[in-house]
Amino acid sequence: MKKLTVVLAVTLSALSLAAVAIATEAKPAAEPKKAVAEGKKPSVKKESTTFATATVEAINLDKRLVTLKGPKGNIFDITAGPQVQNLPQVKVGDLVDISYYESIAVKVFKPGEMPTGQSATVAAERLAKPGEKPAGIAGAQVTVTATVESISPKKTSVTLKMADGKSKVVKVENKKNLDNVKVGDEVMITVTEALAIAVKPAKK
Repeated sequence: MKKLTVVLAVTLSALSLAAVAIATEAKPAAEPKKAVAEGKKPSVKKESTTFATATVEAINLDKRLVTLKGPKGNIFDITAGPQVQNLPQVKVGDLVDISYYESIAVKVFKPGEMPTGQSATVAAERLAKPGEKPAGIAGAQVTVTATVESISPKKTSVTLKMADGKSKVVKVENKKNLDNVKVGDEVMITVTEALAIAVKPAKK
C-alpha cells in the first residue's frame, strides 16, 4: 500500500526501481532452445495486480491527506495529488476501491546495440464529474539503462553500472535469467505502474 502514495503523487524514482528489476521472480520469456544456444540475449518480465478496498478514517483537506484503513486493519496515509478531483466530497466512512498494477521488464543487449537514453512518462485521467465522489486513473512509466559490470561466480548476483555512474548489486534468484549475459552487456529496464481508485459512499 505504501506505493499508492508514489502513484497518487505521480512520481517515480528510477534508480530505486531499477535495483530490483533484473532480480528475483521474473521469468525468462519463452524462446526456443536453439535461440539460447545461438547466444540470444534474454528478456524477462514480472507483473502483478493488486485489488483492495479501504475505509476512509480521516481527511485533511488543507494538506490533501487521506487516512485509510486497509482490509487487514492497517492504517496508512495517502496524499491525493491534483489529479484527484472532488476531494471535499469524500467523507469519513467512505469506501475506496483500489486497483494497483506494476510490471518490470528487463531486456539485455550486446554492447552498442541498445537504444540510447532513458525516459519517464506520466498520465492521469479524471473519471469523476463535478459533485461526484472522486475516481480516476494515474499511471507512470520509467525506462532506465545500465551496463553489466560483473557477475558473481555462482550467478547469484549481478553488479549493474547505472547511467549516472553509480553501481548497484542485484540479487538473482533465477539463474536462467542470466543465460548468455556477459560483462559489458547493456540492460534496458522499463517499470510501469498504474493505479485506479474509486470512492463509494459509506454503507448505511
